[in-house]
Amino acid sequence: MDENLLEERDAARRVDDVTTALDRLAGTFEAEEELSVVLQRVCQQVVHAVPDAELASITLLRDGAPYTATATGDSALRIDQAQYTAGQGPCLEAARTGELQRVKVAEAARRWPEFAAAAAESAVLGYLSAPLFVDRGYHGSLNLYDTGGNSFGALDAALLELYTTAAEGALRSSRRNQAARETMTQLSTALTSRAVIDQAKGILMALHRITADDAFELLVKASQERNVKLREVAEDFVTSALAAPDRP
Repeated sequence: MDENLLEERDAARRVDDVTTALDRLAGTFEAEEELSVVLQRVCQQVVHAVPDAELASITLLRDGAPYTATATGDSALRIDQAQYTAGQGPCLEAARTGELQRVKVAEAARRWPEFAAAAAESAVLGYLSAPLFVDRGYHGSLNLYDTGGNSFGALDAALLELYTTAAEGALRSSRRNQAARETMTQLSTALTSRAVIDQAKGILMALHRITADDAFELLVKASQERNVKLREVAEDFVTSALAAPDRP
């Protein structure tokens, strides 16, 4: 069969693979899922989007320090850790520069000798890392490792960039949903705290015939003396008052 035809068919197959992976990824997202769960799905699906990838991981930077948020297995974790220890490698380069890294083992040895020496026993023959940016709090790289000897080509890089762009959109949506849930929880807690503090103030005002400001000052003083939150003082006081309503 004509070589060009084979290459066209291979390219078409790879595009089909990434399209299928994206469809699966979109189909598994749920609005209520935690960001960590979505990151795991992104990592699991990317090895189907880029056929030459045997291992995958996601590196994130927290205050400049890298860590692996999720990986397809211990082998990927060990390769990531070798980069973090050495302070160099494709995943860190992609995360820090915002540029895709497509590197074979020989090139990795020249560019990052300390990392390459540590990863020499990993059986990885090619590295492919794409920068991943969700927001300022979540950014890093999506990393692929080839142990089969096929090596990553330009098409693999293009497919990973396509997949990463789609994944970033899904992760941003999940991040917004998570932030909204956290805000609602904080508001609910604040409203509950305000209600119980007002209740405690009302009881104190009735018992001691004092103003709202004076009642609040008593609660604040008790909070400082006991070294506990104002809400907890108010809750304890209300509970005690309701348990003994006739106590002067």
